[in-house]
Amino acid sequence: MQTRRKLLKTLRQIADITVIIFSFILASIISYEYNKVILSFQNISLLIIIIGLWSIFSNNFRLYDEFRSRNFAIEASILFKVILSLSISTIVFLFISKDDGYSRFFVTIFSIIALFFLLIERAIFRRVLKYLRANGKNIRNILVVGAGEVGERLLYTIKENPNFGYRIFGFLDDEKKSFLNGNYLGKIEDLDNVLRDNSIDDVIIALPNYAMDKIECVVRICEQHTTRVRIIPDYFKVLKGKYDISMFGKFPIISVREDKVNELVWRFTKRILDLVITLISFIFLFSWIFPIISIFIKISSKGPIFFVQERWGRDNKRFKVIKFRSMVVESKDTDINGKYKQATKDDPRITKIGAFLRKTNLDELPQFINVLIGDMSLVGPRPHPGPLNEESRDKVKQYMLRHLVKPGITGWAQINGYRGETKDIRLMEKRVEYDIWYIENWNIWLDIQIIYLTLWNMVKGDPNAY
Repeated sequence: MQTRRKLLKTLRQIADITVIIFSFILASIISYEYNKVILSFQNISLLIIIIGLWSIFSNNFRLYDEFRSRNFAIEASILFKVILSLSISTIVFLFISKDDGYSRFFVTIFSIIALFFLLIERAIFRRVLKYLRANGKNIRNILVVGAGEVGERLLYTIKENPNFGYRIFGFLDDEKKSFLNGNYLGKIEDLDNVLRDNSIDDVIIALPNYAMDKIECVVRICEQHTTRVRIIPDYFKVLKGKYDISMFGKFPIISVREDKVNELVWRFTKRILDLVITLISFIFLFSWIFPIISIFIKISSKGPIFFVQERWGRDNKRFKVIKFRSMVVESKDTDINGKYKQATKDDPRITKIGAFLRKTNLDELPQFINVLIGDMSLVGPRPHPGPLNEESRDKVKQYMLRHLVKPGITGWAQINGYRGETKDIRLMEKRVEYDIWYIENWNIWLDIQIIYLTLWNMVKGDPNAY
C-alpha cells in the first residue's frame, strides 16, 4: 500500500509538470514567442527554473500531502497560492536577471492557463478515483483498535465521507460496543491473528492516552506485520480547531491551536502589508479626506474631532484607539449600573454626521494611525472597549483568545455580518467563533480578501453599521 501511495503521488507530480510545460508552450504561442521557446537555450532554461520553483512552492504549501480527506475547494485554494507565488517569483527573477525575452503579459497568460488546466486535471483525477472507488478499487481497509468515543466518531466520519476511499474492516476492543453493528472482530489481544489472516492497509489506534502499554503493544505487532499504524490522540475534546505539531528535542509537542500569524516571518510580512497600504492611503487619500471630515464634525456639533478610548490589544495590552467622534460629547459609555452601552439603531447619542460616518465606516479611518504606531493591524479581531471585554470574558467561551493577535480595523467576523450591537450573547459567541477561525487559518491572502470585501461593504452599505 505504501508503494501504491508513493506511485499515486509520483503520477500526480508528473501530470502537473506536464501541464506546466503545456501551459508554457501555449502561453508562448499566444504571446508570439513560440520560436524562442523552442530554439532559445535561455528560454528553455526559464522553463526549467519555473519547474524548479513549482517543486519548491508545491512542497512548501503541501500540495501533494494526503488528499483523500481534502475537498476540491481546499485543494483549489492551495493550487491558487502556488501559482500566484510561482508567477510573482518568475517576474522577480526576470527583473533581476534583466531578461526582456518575456514580458509580464507572458507570465500572466502562463499563470492563468496553468491554473485553468491544473484545476481541470485535478477534477478529472478526482472523478477517476471516485469511479474506481465506486467499483471497489483504490480502497484502503482500516482496522481500528479502540471502540471508545474516538473510535465511534471515526466510524461515523468515514461513513459520511465515502469519497475519502476508506473502508472500516472492523474494530478490536476489550469490550463489545453496541454501535459496532457487526464490525466487532474481537479483543485487542487478537490483533496478531487478524493481521495474519486478513489484508489490512492501515491500523488506526483510537485508545485513550492512559492505555500506553496497550498502544505500545499494538505498534509492536503492526511493525512485525509491516502494517502502517496511525494514532489518534485522545485530545479531540481540546483540539477542536487547527493544531500544530513540532519537535522539542526528541519530544513531539502538540500546540492546542495553530498560531501561524504570530510566527516571526509572518508577523513581519503582515506588518509590511499594513505599512505599505497605510502609507499609500495617507499620501493619496487621507491627506484630503481627513480635513473634510474634520470640518463637518466641527460644524455638526461642539467638541473634539477625534474620539479616543482605551481598548485591549495583543496579549491584553491596553492602548488608546483613535476614531472620528460620532457621538455628542455628553454621551456616556456605561449606564447607571456600570454596564457598557453599545451603540444601537437610531441611538440618540449619535450625531447626524456621526450616523453617516458610522454607516460608511469612515469613523474608523483614524485607526490607521494606530496601525502606523503598531498597536493595531489592518485586519484582525475588532478591539472592544474595556467594559465590554470585562462583561464578555466570563460569559463567552474562548473570548480572550481574540487577544492572541493584534486587533484590526476590519476582520473576518465583520465582513461576515457580525459587527455592531451584540445585545444577544449568541451574536458575541459567533463573532468570537469567526475571530478564532481567522487566527487559526490566517494567511496573507486571507488578509487581502478581507480588505477587498470590507471596501465592497463600504460601497454597498452594511445593514449592521449604525
